[in-house]
Amino acid sequence: MSERPNGAGGQPDWWLDELAHAGNEHLDPGYVAGYDRKAGHDPQADLDTLCRLGLDADSTLVDLGSGTGRLPLAAARICRRLVAVDVSTAMLGRLREDAARAGLTNVEIVQAGFLSYVHQGRAADFVYSRHALHQLPDFWKAIALVRIADILRPGGVLLLRDLVYTFDPAQTAGELETWLASAAGSAADGWTRAELATHVREEHSTFSWLLEPMLEKAGFRIAEVDASRHPATYASYVCVRR
Repeated sequence: MSERPNGAGGQPDWWLDELAHAGNEHLDPGYVAGYDRKAGHDPQADLDTLCRLGLDADSTLVDLGSGTGRLPLAAARICRRLVAVDVSTAMLGRLREDAARAGLTNVEIVQAGFLSYVHQGRAADFVYSRHALHQLPDFWKAIALVRIADILRPGGVLLLRDLVYTFDPAQTAGELETWLASAAGSAADGWTRAELATHVREEHSTFSWLLEPMLEKAGFRIAEVDASRHPATYASYVCVRR
C-alpha cells in the first residue's frame, strides 16, 4: 500500500474547491465510522461487471470518490494496480486501516478529487466512480469527465454509478415524492427523508438527458445504460473511451 498527496497545484483562482462540495458529513470521522452500515453497499455486483468488461491481473483501476473503499478492497485482489482517490481524510483513513489489515500491497491511496487527481504511470484500463460525481455542479462535471477520459487508455472503460434523474422535468414532484417516501425511518438504518431532501436541495444530481451528452462530449461512447433498479433517481453507465 502506498500513498501520495493531491498532485494538482497552481490552479487558477476560479477553480472549484472540491473539499467544500464534499458534504461535511463525509469529512466527519464519527459519521464515517458508521457509513458502510448505513450505505449498505455490497461491491460484488460492480466487481462482477468490471470482470465481465475485462478487469484482470494485468489491469490498472482508478476509483474516483472511493470513500471507505468497499470496491477497492475487493478489486485489489484481482487487478495489478488499484488507485483509490478521495478528498476526505476520514474516508481514506478507514480505507487505509482496512487495506493494511487485509495485507493488500497494490493499493495506492491518493487524497484528491475529480478535478485535482493527477494520474501517474501507465494509463488506466478502468475508472470506477459510485455516488460521487453528483457532488459537482454540471459545469464541473463536464470538466471532470474530460479529465477521466485523459486518465484512460483508448478503449478503456468508465463504470459510472450515480444519483441521476431519469424522469422528465414535468414529472419532478411526483417522482421525488415517490423516492423520498421510500426513505429509511431512521438514520441508523439508511438515508432518511430529510437526508434525501437535503441531497435534492444542496447537491448536484442532474438529469440523464444532460449527463449523457456530457459523457459523449468528453470522448466516451456509452456502451450500456442501466436504470432498472431505481428507474427515477439512479443510473449506471458503461462508457468506453473513444
